[in-house]
Amino acid sequence: MTAETAAMLPALMVVLAAALWAIQAVGVQLECVDAARMAARAAARGEPLDQVRAFTQTATRPNAQVAITRGAELTKVEITVEVRPSWGESLPAVRVSATATAATEQ
Repeated sequence: MTAETAAMLPALMVVLAAALWAIQAVGVQLECVDAARMAARAAARGEPLDQVRAFTQTATRPNAQVAITRGAELTKVEITVEVRPSWGESLPAVRVSATATAATEQ
C-alpha cells in the first residue's frame, strides 16, 4: 500500500498542478469577459478610447492587449491575455481572450 502511494504521488501532483492552472485560466477568462463588456458599453457611449483602454487594462491584467473598434453602428472590444502559472514561469502560456460588442450611441 505504501509503495503504490509513493509511486502515484508524483502523478497526483502533476494532475493537481494542471487543475490549479486551469482554474487560474478560467478566472482570468471571467475577468476579461467582464472588462470587455464594461469597456464596450463605455466606448459605445462616446467615452474617449484612451480612457476606456486604460480603464480596461486596470480591470484585467497589466499584460492585457486591448483592441477597441468604434464604428457608426457597433463598438467592439477585444481583450487578449497570456496566462502563465505563478509557479512555473518556464511553462508555455495559455492565451485567453474575450470579445464584447455594443450598439454605438449617436
